[in-house]
Amino acid sequence: MTAETRIFRDSEADRTFRPAFSLSKLAIYALLIAWAVVCLFPIYWTVTTSFKAAPDVMQGNMIPYVDFEPQRLGWRALGLSPDTIGTVSTPREEFLRRFWNSTIISVSASLLAVILGSCAAYGLSRFSFRFGPMKNDDISFFFLSQLILPPVVLALPFLILYRELDLLDSRIGLILLYTLTVLPIVIWIMRDQFAAIPTELEEAAMVDGLGIWGAFLTIILPIALPGMVAAFILSLVLTWNEYFFAALLTSTHANTLPVMVASQTGSQGISWWSMAALSFAAILPLIVIGILLERFIIKGMAAGAVK
Repeated sequence: MTAETRIFRDSEADRTFRPAFSLSKLAIYALLIAWAVVCLFPIYWTVTTSFKAAPDVMQGNMIPYVDFEPQRLGWRALGLSPDTIGTVSTPREEFLRRFWNSTIISVSASLLAVILGSCAAYGLSRFSFRFGPMKNDDISFFFLSQLILPPVVLALPFLILYRELDLLDSRIGLILLYTLTVLPIVIWIMRDQFAAIPTELEEAAMVDGLGIWGAFLTIILPIALPGMVAAFILSLVLTWNEYFFAALLTSTHANTLPVMVASQTGSQGISWWSMAALSFAAILPLIVIGILLERFIIKGMAAGAVK
């Protein structure tokens, strides 16, 4: 077979392969677009509902300027519309107070969980422990198994404990509780992150004169930073959206946004437009954080997937 004949056959094979490849690529993009629509539709529905009147909500009108004329009832009820933003508004002040409570509690609990969880995960990935019949893998699974326990089982014990410790309706009480709830997830994520880092890096650092903590802080933590950011974001989302304990253990001073969202009911029924506006205002910070820290999330996922 001459070189010209081989080149001709290869070009013919490429022509027959390209249509099939294009169709498969088109199908993948179509599935991704469909999945994106499914994921983004709740946000779209929430935003459009905040601009609807009661008849539009009940009739299920979906497309602005086509099915209904947008109004600002939901945002005006919260004092966040352009015509009320410059005036005194009790709902807006309450929203800002709840927003500040959610920010302080969620960020503090997530940071504390990442710090404690990273230290625990590093120890489980580098050293051998034994607690009775339990070894490292058993201890790690024990931490993760705490998520199986339904929150309602802990309601009465925590209510009595917090009453005795005078932690009811306090930010510090929710911070400590939320730290405990997300700590198992952080330990599980960070254990995989540290296990993917070669131990030779620490050994080389110790040869250069660093101790265990020095190698951990200067060598290991910078490498595991994307995983820590991913764990922090996951913890932040879980603590920001937590409702059960926030409603149970707070009443006035430490109430969070999820409690305020659930309270948009009255004698006339549910104020859907106000609830939608409040819900979108509550999830907007998480959307912004996710967009800004997307590269860290991807790096954290990739680092945990490559061994």
